[in-house]
Amino acid sequence: MLPASARLTGSDAFRLVTRKGRRVGRPRLVVHVITAEEVARLGVGASGRTRVGFVVSKAVGNSVVRHRVTRRLRHLFRDRLGTVPPGCTLVVRALPPAADAASAELGNDIDSALRRLRLAVGDSGGAQ
Repeated sequence: MLPASARLTGSDAFRLVTRKGRRVGRPRLVVHVITAEEVARLGVGASGRTRVGFVVSKAVGNSVVRHRVTRRLRHLFRDRLGTVPPGCTLVVRALPPAADAASAELGNDIDSALRRLRLAVGDSGGAQ
């Protein structure tokens, strides 16, 4: 389970990340991110912790499917929190293909998105 301190809550925080942050699309999800430096530049208070929020719309499936996708994404991000620089805020938006994807496929999409956003630890900054 993702720790409560690492969860993004509140519509204002989601709106800030999705509108002002950078994003990368993958086949099964879209990752939006705003770093601590970008938050400071915008003059909005930052927590200093890495936080992650999830958006899984009805387009993904019924309630059971949406909750399953959300749980899988939370579990996958729990293992990757240490790889993201402190102070980053991420919003992960699941796309309809996420409903039928295996956890390994979702994990690969997350890793690929973090590399493209240059957030992975040990990333040399080169575009993928």
